[in-house]
Amino acid sequence: MIILKLGGSILTKKSSTIPQIDSENLERIAKEIKKSLDNHNKKLIIVHGAGSFGHPPAKKYNIGKIFKNEEYPLKRIGFSTTQNAVKKLNTEICKVFIDNKLPVVTIQPSTFITTSNGRINYGNLDLIKKYLDEDYIPVLYGDVVLDDKLKMAVLSGDQIIQYLAMNLESDRIILGTDVDGVYNKNPKTNDDAILFERFNSMDELDSLDSTTNVDVTGGMIGKIKELLELADIGIDSKIINVNKKDFVYKALENEDIKGTVISKK
Repeated sequence: MIILKLGGSILTKKSSTIPQIDSENLERIAKEIKKSLDNHNKKLIIVHGAGSFGHPPAKKYNIGKIFKNEEYPLKRIGFSTTQNAVKKLNTEICKVFIDNKLPVVTIQPSTFITTSNGRINYGNLDLIKKYLDEDYIPVLYGDVVLDDKLKMAVLSGDQIIQYLAMNLESDRIILGTDVDGVYNKNPKTNDDAILFERFNSMDELDSLDSTTNVDVTGGMIGKIKELLELADIGIDSKIINVNKKDFVYKALENEDIKGTVISKK
């Protein structure tokens, strides 16, 4: 079983001040997924980021931050606004997938996951298992959820894939981003950035520039931390650039392509 994570920077114009889908990327990726599934059947879960739909309202309302009781009414509106925005994005993404004959089904994280201080403390995966058994492709996404300590929290797609992989015995994880993998500094602004072909331990995080790809979910460093915990239990991941044609297809086919492997092997 494969978990494919598609970053918000791939599927949306993340720097846009208005929510905007990257239709060209989305259409191409959908076709590459279909091509791979037509080669041979495989269990697949897709998790996508929030991009220009979810990040602006989550940041505006400081979702996941401690607040005073009198601020709760406004915070609830912020929660609802963010949840509605990411749900709209998911609807648009799934429409393109369905148009390309992919049997996707949306599983909204905030309907079955809760957190405590920002970390998942409950999530019933029985329904996802049933959909996989029937050869559907569950599609989940970064969302806002109820939190025991903070009242509400941002739940990143990266934390979702870790939870799914640990509890559904995933074989491997593919993370699609807009860069070739993990660099020691932001490759978009630094010509001398060095690509890591492999990450094996938390100690290596010290060599990364803390400003690399930071967003409300923790950016690249946050991704690596989640994936290293999976590597500890034998689940490998690979971060690749899915802006490149056929990279999604080749990754699903387990072909050797440029990227960063997160593994303890």
